[in-house]
Amino acid sequence: MAFVSSSDDLFDSVIMADDRFHDEGYQEGFEKGTRQGTIEGRNHGRLHGAKLGAQVSFYYGFALAFKYLLQNSSDIKARKRLKAMESLIGLIQNFPYEDPQYEKLQEDMERACAKFRQVCSLLNLATEYVSGSTGMSF
Repeated sequence: MAFVSSSDDLFDSVIMADDRFHDEGYQEGFEKGTRQGTIEGRNHGRLHGAKLGAQVSFYYGFALAFKYLLQNSSDIKARKRLKAMESLIGLIQNFPYEDPQYEKLQEDMERACAKFRQVCSLLNLATEYVSGSTGMSF
């Protein structure tokens, strides 16, 4: 029968300290990284969500204003423009604002941007949405 002295236990604890400190450091770093990543992810989502909301809101306000201006016109071109405007409004109204996990958000946003460009072309406006405080560029 082998006898283990207290000096052997002390020696094992010193040898195993490196592994223990490594595991504890990894766990602590993982927890801090997870918390920091969550905070950064939320901030990133808020920023880009706000930009997206501003852009969609701009398109919607633009379309509603021009729809109001065009709705009483009997001109053939005005009817075509009005139809395109209503299409843009429909796209925006069907946006899934309450679903943060919506998988086709990028596709729908690209569709709305393309429709906005089409509407601007029909109105003979050279416009572009510019995010930030500058608003719309003519």
